[in-house]
This record gives sequence, C-alpha cells and structure tokens, in this order.
Amino acid sequence: MTPDAEFGYELLVCRYAELAWHPSEGSRPALVARQLGTKDRRWDTVVIEVDPAAFERRREFGDRTIDSDLLHVIRGAPAEWAFYRDALPHPGYPWRYVRQAVHRAAGRDLIEKRRDGNRIEIRRKRPYPDWVERIVAVENKPDLNRSAADRLADQLDHDVETALADEAWLATETTGERVEPALLRELPVEAGILATDFSASVDADAGSVAWHATDLAPGEGERRDPETETLRLEIAERAYGKGWRSFHETMRPDCRHFELRREGRGLVPYCAAKEKIPTARECSGSCPDFSPEPPQWRTKGWPVEGGPGKGFKRVLARRRERERDRVESVE
Repeated sequence: MTPDAEFGYELLVCRYAELAWHPSEGSRPALVARQLGTKDRRWDTVVIEVDPAAFERRREFGDRTIDSDLLHVIRGAPAEWAFYRDALPHPGYPWRYVRQAVHRAAGRDLIEKRRDGNRIEIRRKRPYPDWVERIVAVENKPDLNRSAADRLADQLDHDVETALADEAWLATETTGERVEPALLRELPVEAGILATDFSASVDADAGSVAWHATDLAPGEGERRDPETETLRLEIAERAYGKGWRSFHETMRPDCRHFELRREGRGLVPYCAAKEKIPTARECSGSCPDFSPEPPQWRTKGWPVEGGPGKGFKRVLARRRERERDRVESVE
C-alpha cells in the first residue's frame, strides 16, 4: 500500500529510481538522493547519472561528501609540489580559508602537503575524475490536484529556465486512469510526467511515462558557464555522501517505537505508536510518544556499542554502500 504521507511516497520514488532509471530510455547507472538543491530551489529527488569508470575513481577519494572548499583544493592541486597560492586559482574570498581547506584535505588524505619554510606546498595524490554525466530533478506529488499543479508549475518552470538539471520530472500516483489533461496543461511541456503505482510493490514496473521530459542540457557546441558546472558538481557530491536513506539523521531511531518496514523492495521508517510512516517533524524528541530505547536493549542480542537504533543506521548504511558498489560495477 502506498503511504499517505508525501514523505513516504518520496522514499518509494527514490527506491524506484534506483531500480529502474531511466524510465523512458533504458537502464543507466545512477545515484539517487533526496532534498538537495540550491538556496533558490530544493528538489524532492535527485538522480545523478554517472560514468561507472570515473565513478570508480571518485570512490578512491572516500565515502564522504567533498564540499565546495575541498573541491577547490583537490581539483586545482598540481601533479608536482607547488606553493598552494601559486597552484590554486583565486577563490574569490580570503586565502586564509583556502589554507584551512588545504589542511582539511590533507587530513582526509585527499592531497599531500608539506612545509617549505613558512610556505605550505601541495601535490595531488590522484586526479579528481569527471564522474557526473547528467543530473535529473524529480518533484514528488502523489495527489496531483489543481492547487498542487498550480504550485508545481512555478517550480518546474524555474527548473526549465535555469537548466541546472538536465531533465525535470514530476512523479505522481496513478489513479487507474490517465492523468487529467487539464492538470497537465498547468505544467511546462518540457517536464516529464512519471505515473507510479506502488500498491503492489516497488519494482521496475511500478512506474510508467505519461509524458516524456525534454533534454535541458546545452546544445552541441555549447557549454554551461563554469559557476553552473561547479554548482552541479557540488550537488552531485552532496548526493554521493548523503544518498536518500539518510532520513535517520533527522529522525529518532533510538525511540522504542521506531521501526524499519519493507515496502516491496524498499525499507521505510515506521512509527508503531502512530501506526504510520512519520515525517521528520513528527519523529523527534518533542513527540509526545517519544520513548528512548532502554539501556537493556543494548546488551541483549545487540552489539555492545548500540541497540536497535544503532542497528537501523548500520542497515541503511550497508544498503547505501551496496548501491555504490552496484553503480561502480555497471559496464
């Protein structure tokens, strides 16, 4: 049964994207994340299509997000030792912050550094790969009524106009009939429509294309400006480090009522007290039903370092790692 809450629907769309991306053009290796974007626009679901060989080289830099300051250092680090201020392009902000990023990058073993008197010299350990091929933005709206279509129209128009993503899609729950044409007319024709049916399970057949998306990437011989390309890479890096199973970071898996339940081939959070999939706002320490797991749970059948809540986090982390392995192995 498809969850009533938009949050639960969002998780199922993310799992579907892992299983069946691209919905209209065949299988493509991709990472999936949720609630990412810029200060002006946040997307429900983000699909990062990758080059598997380059993605394998990206994984050599570790499993954590490489933030914008670190990207500036890593991408500019030279093959031979050089003073960092000579090697790196001017950041547009004080060099002291670059110096801090150099120390952080070396601390994470992303570059090499050494001192030559009072000067800090850097050298790359390996080239940072061009691993991101395309970025796809998906808005999730299980119940597409007229007011929802009106709101989404402005958001999708923004996506089409800025072309930060290569495709823009709307995912909505099917009602057994075709999506009402009057509602589709409210949306930009460049946005694709994905009709989903998760009533039976989450699998590769759970979605169908009601309207094909337009490719928003620059035409042949054209390129995005460097600032936009850098912003796209920053979004991809956050997707790489965060994924979509990071909901436990904004919830309370240490509550005795918190569970993970299977929805087809996906795992979603479940509150036994409310008997529903909770949102991050509901699943918090201020919830009247919040009840911390007792200390005894951490010593009976669970590893000493934690109880069920810690176990849930490990399960979700293993699944995220397994998806990274799968993307890397695609030829």
